[in-house]
Amino acid sequence: MNQRTILVLGASGLIGRFVTDDLRTRGFRVIGVARSLSPAQTMSALDIERPILSLDAAALTRLLGEHAIDVVVNCLGVLQDGPGSSTSAVHRDLVARLLQAIGGSGRAIRLVHISIPGAAETDRTAFATTKREAERLIAASGIPHAILRPGFVVAPAAYGGSAMLRALAAFPVDLPAKELATPFQPVAVEDISATIAWLAARDVDDAAVKAVSWDLMQAEPVTMAGVIELFRVAFGTAGWPRFAMPRFMLDLGAKIGDLANHLGWMPPMRSTAIAELRRGVRGDPTAWIAATGIAPKRLADAVGRHPATIQDKWFARLFLVKALVFASLVAFWIVSGFIALFVSYRAAAGILSAHNFPPALVDPITIGTSLMDMGIGVLIAFRWTAATGLVAGMVASLGYMVGAAILTPDLWIEPLGALVKTGPAIVLMLVALLMLDNR
Repeated sequence: MNQRTILVLGASGLIGRFVTDDLRTRGFRVIGVARSLSPAQTMSALDIERPILSLDAAALTRLLGEHAIDVVVNCLGVLQDGPGSSTSAVHRDLVARLLQAIGGSGRAIRLVHISIPGAAETDRTAFATTKREAERLIAASGIPHAILRPGFVVAPAAYGGSAMLRALAAFPVDLPAKELATPFQPVAVEDISATIAWLAARDVDDAAVKAVSWDLMQAEPVTMAGVIELFRVAFGTAGWPRFAMPRFMLDLGAKIGDLANHLGWMPPMRSTAIAELRRGVRGDPTAWIAATGIAPKRLADAVGRHPATIQDKWFARLFLVKALVFASLVAFWIVSGFIALFVSYRAAAGILSAHNFPPALVDPITIGTSLMDMGIGVLIAFRWTAATGLVAGMVASLGYMVGAAILTPDLWIEPLGALVKTGPAIVLMLVALLMLDNR
């Protein structure tokens, strides 16, 4: 049993969750900390929810001392600035406080920091520049550290960009040829965890690994087309005919993704993601392989040896459709309420008048239900209130159906079947509610 205690920051993310669980199986005592953890991620009393970004240096020092931490693994990262997320706050400011906490803890602690590959002169996004600023802070701190720069991470789970590539593999769609040709060297998440375990087993004063920066990735060159193709082999879609989307569609998708980002969603297709995709993923893993003796798992071994399960296929097929589902529901509720209130108000009110509603109630009910419909659409549009909006939409739809059955039963045989179509709309909202989780 290894007696080293490891603190993983960002234990709910793609890398952080796998590393937390894997290191525990290797015998380490691992404290997994995240701002929020799903019920499925709290399988141990050592999984802790803590507002990491709100902790000052003193609070971080107490956290290190309370759990007698020997190694800190920082897996925190955010792709793009948005409501409640800041690249500089996550990548730079927190690292500065963390370094101060480690230095003031009075303990011999090694920091393992997950960064990004690539040269600083090619950084064009806030995501990349703040990651590089954190690297410079760490290098100048004098604290024992290892900066790990993984390539495209292949993991059992899928989130963000990794989920988007799986979705592309499941559809007869290709990225533009120029993007497909970009270098995209992968790394298996198991190799990242094995590297952290190797470092954690070393003495913190070992001069050979006291201050290292390694690129973690398959040595053989791979393009993005090669990565997607191996996922297609796993999904059984390799022989499908495909059409390449024009570049303007990729840019348009990024702009729509940026808009969704401002509403609290975190779509994989945003301007930062496309910029980093076009830069590509490349590096030199020679130093990492020589130091650790780890033979990086090849992409074919990580992806292509086993066929995708039905769970994999459903997720990949529904991942891009999820955005369409939510966008259509937002449009459905807002547009229907807007039409009833501003475009066809007399016709909407006339339905109530024709069914002998008291004249004093016709206008309030018409206006109230129209505003309610628009409000439901707005609730669904924002990530923080989407669940409330979906539940409200289902309740309102059931209310319309029951109310119509009692007060206006003839509307059930109306030629266009407006009320009959409410049932499938409720089912779609239920599907959206079940798809709401990201991890």
